[in-house]
Amino acid sequence: MKTYLVWAILLVVLATVPLPNEVPKRLVGSKIFTESVILGDMLQQLAEDADVPMGHLRELGGTQVVYQSLKNGEIVGYVEYTGTIDEEIFAGQKISNAAERAEQLATDGILMSSPLGFNNTYGLAMRADRAEALKVSRISDLGRIPDLVFGFANEFMDRADGWPGLKQHYRLPHEKAVGLHHDLAYRQIEAGEIDVMDAYTTDAKIEPYELTLLEDDLEYFPTYEAVILYSQSIADERPELILAWSQLAGALDEEQMSQLNARVDLESESESFAAATFLQEKFNIESEMKEETALTRICHTTVEHLDLVRRSLIPAILVAIPLGILASKSAWLGQTVLGIAGMIQTIPALALLVLLMPVAHGLGLSSVGPGSATAIICLFLYSLLPVIRNTVAGLHNIPSAYQDSASALGLSSFWKLNYVELPLATRTILAGIKTAAVLNIGYATLGALIGAGGFGQPILTGIRLNRFSLILEGAVPAAVLALLVQGAFELLERYAIPRGLRVRKSA
Repeated sequence: MKTYLVWAILLVVLATVPLPNEVPKRLVGSKIFTESVILGDMLQQLAEDADVPMGHLRELGGTQVVYQSLKNGEIVGYVEYTGTIDEEIFAGQKISNAAERAEQLATDGILMSSPLGFNNTYGLAMRADRAEALKVSRISDLGRIPDLVFGFANEFMDRADGWPGLKQHYRLPHEKAVGLHHDLAYRQIEAGEIDVMDAYTTDAKIEPYELTLLEDDLEYFPTYEAVILYSQSIADERPELILAWSQLAGALDEEQMSQLNARVDLESESESFAAATFLQEKFNIESEMKEETALTRICHTTVEHLDLVRRSLIPAILVAIPLGILASKSAWLGQTVLGIAGMIQTIPALALLVLLMPVAHGLGLSSVGPGSATAIICLFLYSLLPVIRNTVAGLHNIPSAYQDSASALGLSSFWKLNYVELPLATRTILAGIKTAAVLNIGYATLGALIGAGGFGQPILTGIRLNRFSLILEGAVPAAVLALLVQGAFELLERYAIPRGLRVRKSA
């Protein structure tokens, strides 16, 4: 029993020792598209210029995720769009002017800046040659061609000012509308897999992909003026920060924003450098730019990924093995425990992340960002099933002769478990832990969807920017880490499994 207790203590220590991964106290956020990341970098650099240390949670998620993070105090500001505030964040509130918008935001403890100077409205785009061949120039023209295939960003598929309302407003008969990552839609439309996609009017990829924006002839889309949303608390605490951010009011027009997007999307410039160049040219603000090599980025994401894995996997092991032992002793309890763990495993990761965010916040834990409790709880839940299932299987598969011998010796249930059953089941239990570890490493990449970092971050950025090298920066280290963990468990078996129970290789 002492051996198991020592292992448990070592695991607890390993799970709780902090790693060298410092997160700034104050953070701004951005959504999963280039323009939002550039503007987030501008907010960060303006804060630094005002001597307010600031971090940036890049590509934090969609509208609701980022807004809830601001509302919950996990970020202090981000750039939003007036049409999105009216039609998505406060859908059904029937906001008709800026005063009503500001009043509604104030109920959530959030303030709004003056417009930054550009309107980035939604639009529908088609390949220019396809639109010309079908004689389509307006959205209403789509109604006479019912077999067109539409491909929209996942958020656009569901939001109030997106596809459902657009379809009803224009009375479009189309049923073939699929949701996909916005940046992947450009490749799909270029390849002819879809005919129509949603686009932003400041998108830099419209011209290079030879797309044409269809006229919104029935004026469905509202105005989407860019504004800064920030918390009332940060305005009271650091008024100089809000003064610094206010410099952006009226400073950007559509052409300038489109050019900034192009420098990142088409010229492979970093968002931080594009933001710094604009601030230097416009306000003569010098930002200290640190050049990151691929190696330093990989080292950083490795630390973040390991932090997610160890803080979720180790507690899962400590919980799952006792649950597996209890489940093996009772048929109804075993079915219940395995049923619940199996049901959790079937919930899509993104859905589970969103469902767990209010839980993490309610517990007073960080729901987004590096070390996110949301991501850790999600990974913890996904890691339970393999360990529980293998613990049950290992204990059930012990030959009856060993069980009878233990009973004949007069061993109590506790000592029989300690001296006979667990040692005989160790190989099977370790196999379950190994499976859980490999799955955990893979699932942890999804934590990047809520800013938790790790190897998923370069993968998401690579998809957004269509840069294969960035995707490999996340995918290859994740695969290597999984192989290393698998090898580590092979070595562990030599020490954790008694010599007499090890499988002997045939001569």
